Amino acid sequence: MMPSHPPERSLRDGYQWDLEHLAMCDRLGFAEAWIGEHFTSPWEPNPAPDLLIAQALLRTQTMKLAPGAHLLPYHHPAELACRVAYLDHMARGRFMFGVGSSGLPSDWRLFDVDGMSGDNRKMTREALDIILRLWAANEPFEYKGQYWNVNRPDTMFGNLKFHLKPFQKPHPPIGVAGLSPNSDTLLLAGEHGFMPMSLNINPSYLASHWASVEKGAEKSGRKPARSGWRIVREVFVAETDAEARRHALGGMLARAYREYLLPLFGAFGFTQLFKHSPDVPDSDVTPEYLCEHSWLVGSPRTVAQKLGDMYQTCGGFGALLILTFDHSQQDAAWAASQQLFIEQVMPKFASLKAA
Repeated sequence: MMPSHPPERSLRDGYQWDLEHLAMCDRLGFAEAWIGEHFTSPWEPNPAPDLLIAQALLRTQTMKLAPGAHLLPYHHPAELACRVAYLDHMARGRFMFGVGSSGLPSDWRLFDVDGMSGDNRKMTREALDIILRLWAANEPFEYKGQYWNVNRPDTMFGNLKFHLKPFQKPHPPIGVAGLSPNSDTLLLAGEHGFMPMSLNINPSYLASHWASVEKGAEKSGRKPARSGWRIVREVFVAETDAEARRHALGGMLARAYREYLLPLFGAFGFTQLFKHSPDVPDSDVTPEYLCEHSWLVGSPRTVAQKLGDMYQTCGGFGALLILTFDHSQQDAAWAASQQLFIEQVMPKFASLKAA
């Protein structure tokens, strides 16, 4: 969940739908949900995924919840270390910690971060280092960084001290989101053995992400496991291929791509990444094109076939994250899609184990 809502939807209506959807997914048996963080996109209007998670914990029973991801350049690492540790205690094992470096130039501008020169990625690495050190240390230390200075204090006035450490030891599972081809951020995931998270734009894009994970793992002498790799994909399942296509192209999935995501990716120079052939004109990359060549849209049998092909093409991965849009105008069809996916698609992959 980005979470995605059309700009005319009120913030309250948006988060209410998000909470209801999370509760439904928990009842259906989904294992986890990742909730995005953005500050300057009206189409992705959630600057505080931890607030949504805190409420969702009260409406769910088993599903793990995670920011997907906290954008580390925009948080003081000492403050975020305390907030995340506290939320981990609230979740009692149902929390994962997603981190990212931010890819929206408007967010860079808001926080005066030089993303064009890669400062956002350097800040992400430094912030995560500080957070992990605060959670691991039992003694005072001073950290003099390029972007932040942090002092873990000794006990002061008899009772004042740093004390907020996560419930899960040594810390919650950590996921790292990558966006750019050959993602530098995913080097960090491989280096530390964290869970990499990737959009599925095309096979070569995914291959570049896994290559980054392997490169980072080699640096620290690790062997990366594809079982930890989470890949994001658009999905719409219905009883027939025609019905699924009608819902996918007639609702918010297609609208969000047409009005927001395709223009945004085009501005980033990513349009060619969506093409199954370089001969395809940019103007042909439309929601209809993506429905045909990229998204997992169709009957349970069709979606299972497409998912199996996707798994084989990228060499294996551990978890599929269904990219969720605001389907409030087609709630029944979306609920049916999620149920069909859990009950009729996923059982076909029950014995599949990524190395």
